[in-house]
Amino acid sequence: MGIFGYTIRTQEGKVIKGRLEIESPQKAIDYFHSQGSIVLSIKEIKAKKSEAMLKGKVKVDELVIFSRQLTTLVESGISIVSALEILTEQTTNLYFKRVISSILKDLKGGVSFSSALAKYPQVFSELYVSMVEAAEVSGNLPQILERISLYLEKTSALKKKIIASLTYPAIVVMLAIGITSFLIFNIIPTFKGIFDMLGGKLPLPTFILINLADFLKNNILYIIVSLGAIFFLLKKYISTSKGKEVYHKFLLNLPILGEIIRKIAIAKFSRTFSTLVKSGVSIVTALDIVGKTSGNKIVENAVLRAKQAIQEGVPISTPLQKSGIFPPMVVKMVAVGEKTGKLEEMLSKIAQFYETQTETIISGLTSLIEPLVIGFLGIVVGGIVISLFLPIIRVTQLLGGG
Repeated sequence: MGIFGYTIRTQEGKVIKGRLEIESPQKAIDYFHSQGSIVLSIKEIKAKKSEAMLKGKVKVDELVIFSRQLTTLVESGISIVSALEILTEQTTNLYFKRVISSILKDLKGGVSFSSALAKYPQVFSELYVSMVEAAEVSGNLPQILERISLYLEKTSALKKKIIASLTYPAIVVMLAIGITSFLIFNIIPTFKGIFDMLGGKLPLPTFILINLADFLKNNILYIIVSLGAIFFLLKKYISTSKGKEVYHKFLLNLPILGEIIRKIAIAKFSRTFSTLVKSGVSIVTALDIVGKTSGNKIVENAVLRAKQAIQEGVPISTPLQKSGIFPPMVVKMVAVGEKTGKLEEMLSKIAQFYETQTETIISGLTSLIEPLVIGFLGIVVGGIVISLFLPIIRVTQLLGGG
């Protein structure tokens, strides 16, 4: 990302100067042309050290608070410019403060609020910008900002619940790996010296364990490098369009986990689609955004096919049914919503249903995973300890018998 100083002439003939944070000059030119403006000049501005240090990110919770506060201020009759001036002073995140200040500067220069937000896709998603754009057309910015806040809160809450549910099993797995590594690299070599002194033939479990420990200890660097290379190549492949499609299809076909991923994707699709349609965004534009923000390539392809079908006069429910991703209940509810003109209501109900189902499944799965992981840890550690003490027990028995 670079900072570019620009001078443009709007469709109304007004000359505007300002700054824009974007990837390249050409992208800046394309952006202004899409707004119907003529670019008079554009050049890169080298960022000062103080500005470079302000690079960062904006958390979802910070964006929710920003939207909530902006809603309250605008509803109170305060202009959007004055509201942003107040929020700039209140924001503690230095990077977000700079973003809001830049948006404020654009607004004062005659740029629309949605266009100013669109310059920061890393902060304001396409969904956020499209909803604000729809609000500018309809004149109901406070209501739209309220819906944006609710949407962000619900999606964030679901994400937090999933992370919280998986945190404990993840900690137990890491503990298991740590204990096993400690036994293999610190304890087993000590016992190996004792076994060499005792001599004789080792029991099979002990023999396998010691050889495995030797192999890991002698080849740990090669193993780490190999795993790193495999991970890098897989990541590179998954970053491609085809690789992403194969990976997401694989995830959806996984037992148990695949079903959870499917439900999360359907909940996100329904919640996003409902919020956009309710806010006055056209169905075609809404489907385009929903596809990009779905988080799953298979779902995205299904949604884009639905978009093409609508443009050809086919109902949304038809391509959704053909995709095989969406359950019959979802397809039928969407079809009913289309016929009755209550599509956003049906989508909202679908989202609520699948969000609840996802939470229930994850809670149940977590309850099941915990004892399984603890049991696995017990078997691994117990197996190692037994394997180490088998020769000592045998020698003790022989000495006792002697």
